[in-house]
Amino acid sequence: MSSTAPSSGSALRRIVFASMAGTVVEWYEFFLYGTAATLVFGKLFFPSGGSELDGILAAFVTYAVGFAARPLGGVVFGHFGDRYGRKTLLQVSLVMVGVATFAMGCIPSFDSIGYAAPALLVTLRFLQGFAVGGEWGGAVLLVAEHSPDNRRGFWSSWPQAGVPAGNMLATIVLLILTSTLSDSAFLAWGWRVAFWLSAVIVLIGYYVRTSVTDAPVFKAAQAKLAETSKTGYGVLEVLRRFPRSVLTAMGLRFAENLMYYLVVTFSITYLSTVVKTGTTTILRLMLLAHLAHFIAIPLVGALTDRVGRRPVYAVGAVLSGTWGFFAFPMMDSGHDAVILAAITIGLLFHSLMYSGQPAIMAEMFPTRIRYSGISLGYQVTSILAGSLAPIIAVALLEDFDSSTPIALYLAAAAVLTLVAVAFARETRGTSLAALDEHFTTAQKEAHA
Repeated sequence: MSSTAPSSGSALRRIVFASMAGTVVEWYEFFLYGTAATLVFGKLFFPSGGSELDGILAAFVTYAVGFAARPLGGVVFGHFGDRYGRKTLLQVSLVMVGVATFAMGCIPSFDSIGYAAPALLVTLRFLQGFAVGGEWGGAVLLVAEHSPDNRRGFWSSWPQAGVPAGNMLATIVLLILTSTLSDSAFLAWGWRVAFWLSAVIVLIGYYVRTSVTDAPVFKAAQAKLAETSKTGYGVLEVLRRFPRSVLTAMGLRFAENLMYYLVVTFSITYLSTVVKTGTTTILRLMLLAHLAHFIAIPLVGALTDRVGRRPVYAVGAVLSGTWGFFAFPMMDSGHDAVILAAITIGLLFHSLMYSGQPAIMAEMFPTRIRYSGISLGYQVTSILAGSLAPIIAVALLEDFDSSTPIALYLAAAAVLTLVAVAFARETRGTSLAALDEHFTTAQKEAHA
């Protein structure tokens, strides 16, 4: 086996499990906040406003703080992850997000400590977002760099499946709590249990990640980096050498990220405030939709290995642009089966873009700066897309009392992503080691 050969099947499955274990933990915690922002935080941590949506809007503003922290986390973790390895930084990010989430469950209410409550929430949310910003790039690269070239789309999609898995775990915990407790008990202390449980699953995730090592292709790139002082790394090197790749990655991410938070986060708000669907019913429907999403992601990942990254992504962008026009009227029906279909269809459309992201983005950058490159392209977009999506959607709903402007908002994002797909290169089956040689040769010719 060469120094850059992919890992064997059993070793790769262990790496996938380790990456997913941490991803499930971190996204359990990250999306637990999104659900709690609608169900709890607007009532508990902010002063009462003139409308039910006012408190939710304030909670979503703190929700956005986590997204603002993610690019910073991606830059910092990417810089050190390219220098010292993916595994070490992944363990650090896991502990950080676990501590922040546990502490969120300990914050006193607004009635107890006044504006210190939202201040603490914002601080912990920033720390949580910073850690999650460093998590994604390391988790997907740990798998992508170990994967065989002809199946990178499939294997590297599994950490993506950790997102709906984390959602399912958070939804199950919340469902049990809301089903067994009265509304007053859940609001008083029950929601805190879900946040405190993070301590248990963080320990499990941390232990699993101790068993993996960085990929041979990374170790080879690290050895070459040590041999020369002229080869740079980190975010400045990424922006200097690969601005087109960063911009393309950001464009690819835009509609996908915005779509996800409309489907998963804003839908909860829409169903609870407009359709008047009960909390327990919403959580049950979300649980089933997350399950469908979990199943779809690796299947779509395998499809990108067969037909290419770009065509699958383009279809996902087009279909996503149509979702808002039929999904919200379906939710307005008030029928559980129809609501479930609307949410599930949205997540299936989303999977067509989301599943192939680790492969296509990993193939845009050389190994020595790959962590920094994909983290920058992936996380910066989350400020403009995912963080603002629930806020803009709630504001549009308040101003127009209609879902049509929200549908137009999503359609416009889909057009932007289609432009990015047009500029992306097809990289299905590409060897990462060969890419490193290509980039090195191109750099030498540029300096000749």
